[in-house]
Amino acid sequence: MRSACLSLLLVTACWALPFRQSDFLDFMMEDEAGSGDETVERAGPLGPHVPPQGDPFLPPEPKCPFRCQCHLRVVQCSDLGLKTIPENIPDDATLLDLQNNKITEIKENDFKNLKGLHALILVNNMISVIHPKALSPLTKLQRLYLSKNMLKDMPPNMPKSLQELRIHENQISKIKKASFEGMAHVIVMELGSNPLKSAGIDDGAFVDLKRVSYIRIADTDITEIPKGLPSSLSELHLDGNKITKVTAASVRGLKQLAKLGLSYNQISSVENGTMANVPHLRELHLDNNALTVVPPGLSEHKYIQVIYLHVNKIASVGTEDFCPPGLNSKKAMYSGISLFSNPVPYWEVQPITFRCVYQRSAIQLGNYRKK
Repeated sequence: MRSACLSLLLVTACWALPFRQSDFLDFMMEDEAGSGDETVERAGPLGPHVPPQGDPFLPPEPKCPFRCQCHLRVVQCSDLGLKTIPENIPDDATLLDLQNNKITEIKENDFKNLKGLHALILVNNMISVIHPKALSPLTKLQRLYLSKNMLKDMPPNMPKSLQELRIHENQISKIKKASFEGMAHVIVMELGSNPLKSAGIDDGAFVDLKRVSYIRIADTDITEIPKGLPSSLSELHLDGNKITKVTAASVRGLKQLAKLGLSYNQISSVENGTMANVPHLRELHLDNNALTVVPPGLSEHKYIQVIYLHVNKIASVGTEDFCPPGLNSKKAMYSGISLFSNPVPYWEVQPITFRCVYQRSAIQLGNYRKK
């Protein structure tokens, strides 16, 4: 009996087909033709076959402009030679850096989906045209950097949310009264190195800038301190212009001003009462001008600590030019007084002249050498 069973098993093994290892894809592609049922036709040992699609559990690939780098809502597209604003900028971007390219124009829809953008950097391009509606979608923009371009006018319809605007080194010749309309949140404004003249800044151009604390209008052709400056200013930089005098009226209302930069102008006089209109001034830069005397009012000023008067034409210094007769009226001691490169005989200056100076090293006299 055992012999018969063994013989039967051997015969069955001889009729069996040779063993073949099935690959994983063989199961996926197995097709039983002729069944007439799509589910059965596509079925295999692992069940019905469904054409591969995107994994619903994986997030879609994030957008990023070609050749740019995108990370944590920061889009870096600088130094790429771009001539236009790139496409596929992520909608959730908060910082977009496009500096050092060759962009010539900002079109209407370039930023239409960037409603959450906080900072836009367009420094050092060739931008000469900005569409009137191009900046309107940027309702949360806080920092706009447009320096070193070819703009001839202030950009229209700038976001009311702006806190910092830098637009120096362009070709802007006129700042109109409505240029900053409604921009009550601006804190820092840089307008220097534009071909501005005194007539090129409308009276009241800064009236809506209720919170601005820093304004710089350096290296232009203005011949006087602009009118209607905001009372909130703590720093005003007007270096490298063609201002010829400082009047009391020109700084009236600037009671919060702590630093005033007027270096490299053509100032020959500072009017009496000027210092009284800036009672909290700490630093006054009047070097590289044409002053012949120390500005009046310094000895009565309580808080002035730094005064730069070098490279002028001051020929004498009196004992009460800087310090009051009684030191009790002076709230802050001087930490810096520069008088070098003036035709004043420094050996004739009385030591008592600097009795309200914090330490001797704070005084810079030096020799005067005629050129």
